[in-house]
Formats: sequence, structure tokens, C-alpha cells
Amino acid sequence: MSASLLTITSTTRVIASIARRAPARPLALVARWQHQERGRRAFSASSSASLNVADMSSRDLASLKVNRDRLMNDIHTTSEWGKGEAWGSGKTEIGMSRLSLSDSDKQARDWFRNVTESLGCKVTVDAMGNQFAVRPGLDNDAPPTYVGSHLDTQPTGGRYDGILGVTAGVEMLKVLNDNWVETAYPVGVVNWTNEEGARFPASMVASGVWAESIPIEKAHNLRSVIPPGDTATMRSELERIGYLGNVPASYKATPMAAHFELHIEQGPILEAENRRIGIVQGVQSYKWFTLTVRGRDSHTGATSFQHRADSLLTASKMILASHRIASRHGALASTGIIKALPGSTNTVPGLVEFSLDIRAPLDETVETVEAECRSTFDKIIAGETGESTEGVNDACTSSSRSCSIEWRTDFVSPATHFHDECISCVTHAAKDLCGGGETQGKNVGAWGKLMTSGAGHDSVYANKRCPASMIFIPCRDGVSHNPAEYSSPDACADGANVLLGAVLRYDRLRAERGY
Repeated sequence: MSASLLTITSTTRVIASIARRAPARPLALVARWQHQERGRRAFSASSSASLNVADMSSRDLASLKVNRDRLMNDIHTTSEWGKGEAWGSGKTEIGMSRLSLSDSDKQARDWFRNVTESLGCKVTVDAMGNQFAVRPGLDNDAPPTYVGSHLDTQPTGGRYDGILGVTAGVEMLKVLNDNWVETAYPVGVVNWTNEEGARFPASMVASGVWAESIPIEKAHNLRSVIPPGDTATMRSELERIGYLGNVPASYKATPMAAHFELHIEQGPILEAENRRIGIVQGVQSYKWFTLTVRGRDSHTGATSFQHRADSLLTASKMILASHRIASRHGALASTGIIKALPGSTNTVPGLVEFSLDIRAPLDETVETVEAECRSTFDKIIAGETGESTEGVNDACTSSSRSCSIEWRTDFVSPATHFHDECISCVTHAAKDLCGGGETQGKNVGAWGKLMTSGAGHDSVYANKRCPASMIFIPCRDGVSHNPAEYSSPDACADGANVLLGAVLRYDRLRAERGY
């Protein structure tokens, strides 16, 4: 056999060997892959045959698809840790109660670390317990493009809020490995700590520390409110479960080139309008307060209405008034926590604490609602009559029987406007998936909608330090923070495909501009 024939035969055997090992590729990529340079990849866990995102067309990018069943398996596997209330008879019709830094949260964190390391990522943990898994690219001197969300849940939550975003990020890594895709820059997935703010009462607190918007000492000293009377702090629980990382919790120590987040809508609009994708342009403004109303404990049978300083009745009128005020301004006012003391059936409560959550698309509207609530609540305390105050403490005007009120501001999140380039990447990825269409008002074709998120997300703080955007998918009846929270497998796959496409388009954009 001649030397040239021997070389051809050997080369053919190598190519055949690679073909046997290679996963099935999207048809649009096959021809391009055959002409791709087979140099050694920076991502050593993958084959030496690679697809460079910088060289891929939009059609190539659209050909890459997530594995729907694999994604759903990850969602339901991780939901075995911290199962909550059942809402149906199916084995996955069970809600979640995976509070931040609990034992079940540790199990989910361990899963995240193990699966991303098995995919060739380097995983780091910062001083707030945030987990960062990074898959190398061709140029690893630049910050990664991240996908992020959270694995903690509400005490009576579902298995899609946050969990979908993290598992879709993991699925993105699997798709890139399956297809030997080489990104121009690193890509990563982040699991943010205590996004819900359920156990430690400050929502998005760990991403807030990362953005240097919340002092780490304040975050570490937050005390657990579930169960009542718990003395644990965030720092003590991070230490207990082994996730107090040695990397500073700061965007300076862990920089991001961009942050994309997939999430269920948590509202009814997409489902009601039969739309597959929400392209999120920003997040509305909101403020959290704790109000303390002080009256006087007294016997329910021996104290007439005229001689009571009833803190619970007074607080109830305040809550009703807050709803009326918010409605007038197109805003929202909600109370999720009420604590009445001393907590006896035959004692008029002398002290009540209640939460007040005010939200609106504009910061100015939130400020207006707050100001009107403060003024109206003072009138309620004074026993003034009127539509919103009638019947409260009308005869309790003496200093010995009147109530008092104290306000404490717990959390402030100004309105957030996401980055145009990130929104554009999401929009193009969604159009490639769903079939194009023109934008008319807030509607994109027959499948999409431009939206403002009513809920806060970690992308709010990420957006302070890097470009960010979000993707919404419909959830049944708009229900969230509820065991029956549900999004269909097809909807989850839609969102994950848009997430994958948006990240790759952003990576290609970075390659074009060189940073």
C-alpha cells in the first residue's frame, strides 16, 4: 500500500471513529461542521471537532434545540429535594418547600455542583453562597455570559419558579457539549441564594450583595423567620451547610458580560392571550414595609368598643385603605404577614405588625401611593371619619386609648429597564423559534408579547452591573407561589430554546465587536 493511500485510509478511519462517537447533529449544521477546523478546543471535555459560534449563521443557531424530556427530568429530579404539598394525584403534582440554606437546599446545590462539574465547568462559590459554573470559551480572559436564577422556593411554592431557570441553564450546557459547540467567550450558569426572601426576609439579597447594592454584613445578619422563633442567620446557615464560599461576593470578583434569565410569568397574560413567549423589557418598582400598630391589651368581654384601642381593627382598616389607594393609581398594595399580640381569644390585641408591599411600573407611582398611605393611616389613627376610616376608634380619641403607628422600610427596588442588546438577542431567538412576525404595540406576531415583570428577580441586581434581560413562558391560570404552579413541558422547552438562542447570539455579538 502506498504512503498516500495509507494516509487517506488512516484519515478515513479517524473520521469514521469521530462520526461513531458524535451525537446526531441538526441538519443545518452538518455541512458547516464538515468544513470546520478540527483544532484542539479550549473546552477540553469535548471532542476535538468543534463548531465555533462566531462562524455560525442565524439558521445554524436556530438548529440547536434543547432536549425537552431531559430538561423536564432535571426539573422533577431536583424537585425531589424539599417536596411540599400535593395538589394532584400524579407523582409530579407535588409542590415545593425548599427554603434557602435548608438541608434540601444543600441537596439541590450539591446536584448543581456535581452536574456542572461533570459537564466540564469550573464551579466557584462566593461568600453569599452564590454558585457560579463556567464553561470555557476560546477567549477566557473576558467575563462569561451567564444564565441565572435560583433553586430556593417559597414555603408553599411550586417546581417551576426559579428552578426552571437554573435547569434550563444546565440544559444549555448539555446542548453545547452534545454538539461540540465552541463559544467565543465563556458561558456560565449561576444559582443565586435566597432569591425568594421567604426564610431570610430580603428578596434577591445575594444578587444584591454581588451588585454591591446590599452590604454583606446586613445580609449575613438576616435572621430566619421560618419557623417562627428560629435564631439562625444567613451566615450561620451558610456555614452549617458548607456553602460559605471564599470568593468575595462582588461583581468585581465574579464579573459578568451579561445575564439572561428564563422564568415563568407568574401572571395570567401569556396564557390568556395564547402567547408562547414574553420578552421582558424591565421590572416594575416596589417597596416593602413593616408597620407596627400599638394599642392596648384589654378584655374582650369587659371592654366596650368605645373604650378599646384595638390595634388589629385599626390595622385592618389600614390594609383596606391601602388597596383603595393603590387601585386609584393603577398600582398594587398587598399584605402577606400579620402578627397580632398577645394572641389570645379573649384579649383585644394591643400590638400588630403587618407587611405592606407596594408595586407599580413607575417609581413615582410607588412614591405617591406610599405618601397617601402614610397620610391616610395617620387619619385612621386619629379616628377621623371618611370613606376609608369610618368606624375605627371613633370614640377612642383620648391619649390613653388611641393607637400609634410606626413605619419601617425593609426593601426598595426601583424600576428596572433591561439592556437593548440583550432584549434584541431574546427577540431574534424567539422569532427564529416561533416564526417571525411584526411588533405591533406590545404584541410580537401571534406568539409573543413585550412585557414588564410584576415580580422582582435576580436580573434586577444583575442589570445594575452588566447587560441583562429575561424571558417569560406562560403558567397555568397565572398561578405561582403555590403548590399547583405549572408550566407545560412544551412551554418549558420553548423558553429554554429561546434562552439558548439568546445566549449564543450574544456570544456571537461579542465576537463581532471583540469583547
